[in-house]
Amino acid sequence: MTEYITVSAEDRAESRNGVIKLHGPDAFEGMRKAGRLAAEILDALAPHVVPGASTQEIDEIVHRMTLDGGGTPATLGYRGYTKSCCISINHVVCHGIPSDKALKDGDIVNIDVTPIVDGWHGDTSRMFLVGDVGIKARKLVDITYECLMLGLEQAKPGNHLGDIANAIQRHAEGQRYSVVRDFCGHGVGRLFHDSPEVIHAGRPGSGPELKPGMIFTVEPMINIGRADVKVLDDGWTAVTRDRSLSAQFEHSIGITDSGCEIFTKSLAGRDKPPY
Repeated sequence: MTEYITVSAEDRAESRNGVIKLHGPDAFEGMRKAGRLAAEILDALAPHVVPGASTQEIDEIVHRMTLDGGGTPATLGYRGYTKSCCISINHVVCHGIPSDKALKDGDIVNIDVTPIVDGWHGDTSRMFLVGDVGIKARKLVDITYECLMLGLEQAKPGNHLGDIANAIQRHAEGQRYSVVRDFCGHGVGRLFHDSPEVIHAGRPGSGPELKPGMIFTVEPMINIGRADVKVLDDGWTAVTRDRSLSAQFEHSIGITDSGCEIFTKSLAGRDKPPY
């Protein structure tokens, strides 16, 4: 049986013990602030995600904007990770490490940022198109965003995590794409990664019931080819085994009395390309 616990911002509740936390208004306000900064950072990156730019240069922008916005990058120093964001190009599914590697015309890129503001984590990612991107890659990006939003339509009290997962899976597989199973969304708040695990493929009505106060990420990873992935020797970079293109979008959300609130939504309307 799924366990839930009601917490307040004062409780801090900074341990992950398998219990799903139900947060109050103070937590929602904290997540709004962190999510707003995360969205603003991604909004500002579009002019910099161009052919010839290095992913390290983009990471430096993320680092500077996070500090200037009153936050700290959650990934910097996390389990030995040395960068302020993750940047995943083409067949990299997630956790790509910024470097001096230059972006090329036609690349598709996921940038994943998580500023911590007043102790709250604003976790989000978007896809970016570099220069002249082909039709197949553009379609993958569009369908992946649609998967995310169809999943979020199911994020409401009385539904289950499986309803979110099934909406994502049905749409992706309806386009003959595959859904990555090796990585999932997660509870978020004062902890970077908390309960529950939020899978992106599953049966309707399965998994924990959604209740007001739950806060978590939904972040489907969709591949043109097979769903199989592998992690490279650096211990972080996950790639498609068949080297097919992969795309991902991510929002942090909170379940409300009537649906969900998207904390990381772009106030500038730049949630998906073209920007």
